[in-house]
Amino acid sequence: MLKSKTFVKKTRSGGVIKVVREHYLRDDIWCGSEACSECKQDSTVLQTDASIESSLCSYPHYLLPDSNVVLHQIDVLEHPVIQNVIILQTVVQEVRHRSAPVYKRLKDILHEKEKHFYTFTNEHRRETFVEREPGESANDRNDRAIRVAAKWYSQHLNTAETQAEGLKVVLLTNDQGNKQKAEEGGLLVFKCEEYIKSLIANPELVDLLALSNDDKNEITSSKVLYPEHLPLSRVQAGIKSGSYLQGTFRASRDNYLEATVFVQGEGDTSTEVILQGLQHLNRAVHQDVVAVQLLPREQWVAPSSVVMQDEGAGKDDGVEEDEEEKVSSRKPTGKVVGIIKRNWRPFCGMLNVSQIKESTRHLFTPADRRIPRIRVETRQSSTLAGQRIMVAIDGWPKDSRYPNGHFVRSLGGAGEKDTEEEVLLLEHDVPHQAFSQAVLSFLPQMPWVITPEDMKQREDLRSLTVCSVDPPGCTDIDDALHCRELENGNLEVGVHIADVSHFIRPGNALDKEAANRGTTVYLCGKRIDMVPELLSSNLCSLRSNVERTKKL
Repeated sequence: MLKSKTFVKKTRSGGVIKVVREHYLRDDIWCGSEACSECKQDSTVLQTDASIESSLCSYPHYLLPDSNVVLHQIDVLEHPVIQNVIILQTVVQEVRHRSAPVYKRLKDILHEKEKHFYTFTNEHRRETFVEREPGESANDRNDRAIRVAAKWYSQHLNTAETQAEGLKVVLLTNDQGNKQKAEEGGLLVFKCEEYIKSLIANPELVDLLALSNDDKNEITSSKVLYPEHLPLSRVQAGIKSGSYLQGTFRASRDNYLEATVFVQGEGDTSTEVILQGLQHLNRAVHQDVVAVQLLPREQWVAPSSVVMQDEGAGKDDGVEEDEEEKVSSRKPTGKVVGIIKRNWRPFCGMLNVSQIKESTRHLFTPADRRIPRIRVETRQSSTLAGQRIMVAIDGWPKDSRYPNGHFVRSLGGAGEKDTEEEVLLLEHDVPHQAFSQAVLSFLPQMPWVITPEDMKQREDLRSLTVCSVDPPGCTDIDDALHCRELENGNLEVGVHIADVSHFIRPGNALDKEAANRGTTVYLCGKRIDMVPELLSSNLCSLRSNVERTKKL
């Protein structure tokens, strides 16, 4: 079945063109369940015995999360306990549009066979595709598409043909409106937190839950500590008119009450705006993209020379110095009025266990001093004490001294070599995960030999004496030299470089992974390769009396 979408588009020159896009709908898209005998599918992902010990669902069931659950609860979905999950095409597209880091993590989960996550292309199945209705927002249309797909799955898996009676589909959503409409439509639906807390055999999953706006539950106070952030529409209008400046927020390592915003000007010019005091920092976190408003010139200050660490006590709304500030050293000073883009990521650090007995609320101190302390809820404080852990920020209410977050995972005991190396790599964003199967699939088959075709296309230099310039014991010798006397008496010096491009084709998964890593990273006693070991230490490494392809 073919559907056509027609719309008009305005060109840069001011003209209007008509665009027609074709959308194909099919009846033969697989459901992915091994319990289904109706779909003619070559391979299945979702298991028949899909049982997780839950006080809410005592029957086999598949989970179908909506977009917001995937965006905000990706730590929960990555846990090994969570299996047999249906990820709709609608959800994948929305996640890709809204968060590149979460989208990458979702794609990694989908490639793990033991997780049994199945991507269902609901936008191309005739029964599950929905048109956007007049006056309906894109978000409401996507929510409706998710409900339609959940209902189709429930009916499809419980027909006489599929013979999967008793197998149910559970829709997970944190949107109260979406939940209510799903219940009215007869769907089995729970809030994500509600379902996770029902997994009585895995209480540690509760710590992985990201707090929603409705989950502040006494973590904040009634006193407003920070000014309200302006809505994005006002921020963008202010930047356009020149009332506000857009830049990258960079917190100070030495003074938690001071930061600098770098505003990019025309060409290579940039302006530094100083921010001082908690209210002027206004809940911005290091590397956030923010909008700042300049203060009157008489309120400009000089950068502080005071070293201050957040001890959580005392009045700290400003910075005072003993010596008088010189007017000539003052710089443009401002305040954060809005957040344009958050740059939050999981942070490494240690848990400061509360002194209150049996308390579940604790403060987390990041390893990076530019990141504020984070308030987390966990029931594993006795276990996590003395360990390096990772915590993600969920939000920062205007009536909370610290941002709220949740526990992600433990890295190991503080002070242990492997743990501290892991912290170092994570904090500096060095890709160090094992190479995926998609990357490894592009490696050459072993044993590898130089073919007659290679001999025709390459120059044979095996008669030369080639010397490595690497130290003894080096396993990745990728450059070498030769020197020989020419007939005219001159000396020829040749530089030999291992030809990685002979094995890595442009644009494939191996090429993209190498480009992402950028370089091989060396630690004490450890090396993180840019390309898999088969290439770095073998085929792309020059070895004595072993034929290799190389560039001269």
